[in-house]
Amino acid sequence: MLSILIPTYNYKIYTLVSELHNQCENAGIKYEIIVQDDASKSELNLENEKINAINNCFFYVNEENVGRGKNRNSLFEKSKFDWILFLDSDTMPVLDNFITNYIASSLNYKVVFGGLQYQAEKPEKSQLLRWVYGKKREALTLNERLKNPNKTALTSNFLIQRTIFISHIFDNEITKYGYEDYLFFLNLEKKDISVHHIENPVFHLGLDSSDEFLNKTKVALENLNNLHSIGLLSFNDNRILTTYAKIKKIKLVTYFSFIYSNFNFLLRKNLTSSNPSLFIFDVYKLSYFCKINLK
Repeated sequence: MLSILIPTYNYKIYTLVSELHNQCENAGIKYEIIVQDDASKSELNLENEKINAINNCFFYVNEENVGRGKNRNSLFEKSKFDWILFLDSDTMPVLDNFITNYIASSLNYKVVFGGLQYQAEKPEKSQLLRWVYGKKREALTLNERLKNPNKTALTSNFLIQRTIFISHIFDNEITKYGYEDYLFFLNLEKKDISVHHIENPVFHLGLDSSDEFLNKTKVALENLNNLHSIGLLSFNDNRILTTYAKIKKIKLVTYFSFIYSNFNFLLRKNLTSSNPSLFIFDVYKLSYFCKINLK
C-alpha cells in the first residue's frame, strides 16, 4: 500500500526509520521504507546499514552523487506500492498517528502535503538564520498554505499517488541544489493537479549553520537563474524572478548588484548574528541574483 522514500546525505537516519516502522506496524498496512544515501561516503552509513535489519526497511548508497531530484526518482524506481510518501532524512513526525493520517487522506486526494514545524526553543546562535527562516517562511499554518497550495508545498513531507508521480518525476537534468522541488509542484499546478493540505507535520531537525545556509542560498539562486534561462521557470513563476524583472525594467540591476558587491560583509554580519533580519536576507538574495545576471 505505502512506499516511504527517504533521500539522505551524510545523516543518521535510524531513529526516523524506527519511528515510521512502528507507526506502519501499528496501522496494520503493507509498507516498505527505502532510504538512499547520495554517495556521501559518511561514516554514519555504518549505523544506517542497521536499517536493513528492520522488517520491510532497506538502505542503499549511490556509487556517485546524482543530486536531490534524481535520487528521489531512483528511490521511486525501487518502490512497489501505489502510494508514495517522500520525507527528508532530517525530519521526524510530530504526531503518533502520522501514518494513519496520510492513509485517511489517500482515500480522497492524489497529492497531500502535511506541513512542516520547527522546534520552539531557539538553537545556538550559529544556526539562528535557518531556524528563523524556517519558522517564518516554511512552517506556515494550514490556512496560510491553503491560499496558494502548490507554491507552499515542500518535498520534505508529501504523499503522492504512484500514477501521478510516474508522469511527473523530478527533472533528472537538474543536478544542482535549489528550486527543483518548487519546479516539481509548479509543474503539477500547470497540469491542474492541486496539492491538498492537511495538519500532519514533521519537525525539521537538521539546521544548517548560518554560513552554510547563506552559501547554499547562493547555489540555489544560481540554479534558479539557470532554470529560468533554459525556460523551465518564467518571470511570473517565482517571487525572486518577478521582482528581478521589475528591477530590470526600471534599470536598477546594476544598483542592486552594487549592494551585494560592496555591502556583502555587512549583510552577512547581520544574517549570522543573534538577531538575523529576513528583510536583509531578502535583500541579500535579490542583490546576489542581480550580480550573477551582470556577468
